Amino acid sequence: MQTRTVRSLLITLALLVMSAASFAQIGISVRIGPPAIPVYEQPICPGDGYMWTPGYWAYNYDVSDYYWVPGTWVLAPEPGFLWTPGWWGWGGGAFLWHVGYWGPHIGFYGGINYGFGYFGHGFEGGRWDGGHFFYNRSVTNVNVTNIHNVYNTTVINNNTTVNRVSYNGGEGGLTARATPEEESAEHDRHIAPVAAQTQHEQTARSNPQLRALANQGRPPIAATSKPGEFSHGAVPAKEAGAPYHPSGGETARPENNVPRPPTNASHASELQPHQAPAPPNTGNAKLDQKYQQQQQKLVDKQNQEHAKLQQQQEQEHQKLERQQASDAQKQQVEQRHQQQTQQMEQRHTQQAQHLQQRQSGGGGRR
Repeated sequence: MQTRTVRSLLITLALLVMSAASFAQIGISVRIGPPAIPVYEQPICPGDGYMWTPGYWAYNYDVSDYYWVPGTWVLAPEPGFLWTPGWWGWGGGAFLWHVGYWGPHIGFYGGINYGFGYFGHGFEGGRWDGGHFFYNRSVTNVNVTNIHNVYNTTVINNNTTVNRVSYNGGEGGLTARATPEEESAEHDRHIAPVAAQTQHEQTARSNPQLRALANQGRPPIAATSKPGEFSHGAVPAKEAGAPYHPSGGETARPENNVPRPPTNASHASELQPHQAPAPPNTGNAKLDQKYQQQQQKLVDKQNQEHAKLQQQQEQEHQKLERQQASDAQKQQVEQRHQQQTQQMEQRHTQQAQHLQQRQSGGGGRR
């Protein structure tokens, strides 16, 4: 118990660094598209070095509903890094959530108009210069009395346009595609959402008023001055981005064997084993049995890999305790474990999607 407590503290303190070529992993899959982006104002920037991270609709399987994660100001994890927002995209059989990340360049975020500098491609809200972030006052709410690193460049602000669709592809979705520059940004060194962002999302998840069915796409807390500050300085939505129409009776559910990991799982022990999906129903009993066997085989293989990685990581932690390793050594191991865990979940997600595409007879884009 003591060993696990120490490890949990180290995980919290460790930098959420991903050295893989791309952190834009797929974390969640849902049958029903999210509501539109609501209309709201940006809280004033709380201080120098804070970066704007726009609000977004996340999904809670426990209540089968989307919930709004308020936009907020977050300190950049290191100078020169910018935030690429997460986004929902149609994957051929479900809406897939592509996790946001920090990096030296802005990557593709679905062409979604999140506002305040994130108008579909790139970021117009500011830039890094000489190790300092300069804010573009034309699209960000900055008090020049407290923050002097500012400039004013007019940009085409589509934040007030009628189209506030929050997903790419599928029926009614946006049709934007990644530019060569955005594709190149996928190969940069990326950093996962920092702990403050993860905690901010968890706080939103626990608030019933932020669920789409409760607020009809108009969340009472649309944005906050800092992560987790849902009472002091919180800004409500002015209106929903579009009339909210939940799916006509269809229950949202995970699509086949798409995993449901925590966005920032740092250790294999934090993940639940994969579950076999519901039996397919194509109308051909023999074909259904074949598909079910293929799905179960994949689940078994993935759970074996999961168990093997968990055992390996536990052994490494025990070794560190026996050797009385330094904090720096422990942090390095935790960072490697996080990378291993998230790469495994990304691989499992892709495997499940490929199997789904083969069984549906399509070869759609991933």
